[in-house]
Amino acid sequence: MTDLPDVDVIVPTRDRPDLLRETIDAIGAQDYPARVRVIVVFDQSEPDLSLSVNDPQRPVLVISNARRPGLAGGRNTGLLASDAELVAFCDDDDTWLPGKLAAQVAMLRSEPAAALVCCGIRISYDGTEVDRVLPKTRIELRDLLRDRLTELHPSSFLMRRAAVVDGFGLVSEEIPGSFGEDYEFLLRAARTGPVLTVPQVGVVIRWHKKSYFTSRWDTMAQGLTWLLESYPEFATVPAGKARVSGQVAFARAAGGDRRLALRWAGRTVRRNPLEPRAYLALAVASGAVKPDTVVRQLHSRGRGI
Repeated sequence: MTDLPDVDVIVPTRDRPDLLRETIDAIGAQDYPARVRVIVVFDQSEPDLSLSVNDPQRPVLVISNARRPGLAGGRNTGLLASDAELVAFCDDDDTWLPGKLAAQVAMLRSEPAAALVCCGIRISYDGTEVDRVLPKTRIELRDLLRDRLTELHPSSFLMRRAAVVDGFGLVSEEIPGSFGEDYEFLLRAARTGPVLTVPQVGVVIRWHKKSYFTSRWDTMAQGLTWLLESYPEFATVPAGKARVSGQVAFARAAGGDRRLALRWAGRTVRRNPLEPRAYLALAVASGAVKPDTVVRQLHSRGRGI
């Protein structure tokens, strides 16, 4: 018997059967005494019902995405199918470490004002591993406007279900191509209270060339532009607005639109002359460096553009 809350873990998936099984196994291996149910949401693919498990403590439910095709619709389908007090996200190519869930539940229960808790991550890319752990445990909206904080990865999200479904809302399905939907979700959560994070690694994040957003430069630019237009709060943190506009500049340069790249790079420099993404965008637009080279170098250090 335990007074700990049950947890539903939502795993949207598409065309990654082997990695998916590793993800499910790692969630089931959590040293957490209450029920942990995995809700696997198949997106734009036939559901594999052989994954279903009826175990009362570690069940696995297999369903199909009933909303807009894509990651956001898959996550929302899982959220609406869940009935646990707490819900979590995990991508189908990531794995949880054993103590992840117990540490997060303890922190979330200690802070009633918070709806969402994350944890540190271990980024695995091209044979190298880099740990990313934030030095503080409370993140405010202004912190997120200033910096995306890659450490707050969606595969580490643990949330109060009621605060999401009946509070700040589901994952946005309106963002072009669903790009940056996890960041926008964090921003909305931070509008209502602090985002917490456990200062230890709890998730292994695989970055690889099969990631669906690799080289989708136009989608990235559209999604980030939408974000700037939807969050006027960026105007209160010029360095944060410059960071996002610098990302747009890089995406436009990488996509071959030199005119738009120069325009966005100019906006970025005017907001923050020290923003490096503006100069990376100019280097790519001039042909001095290839965008994939920049991305590979950043990923090898556990960072993104």
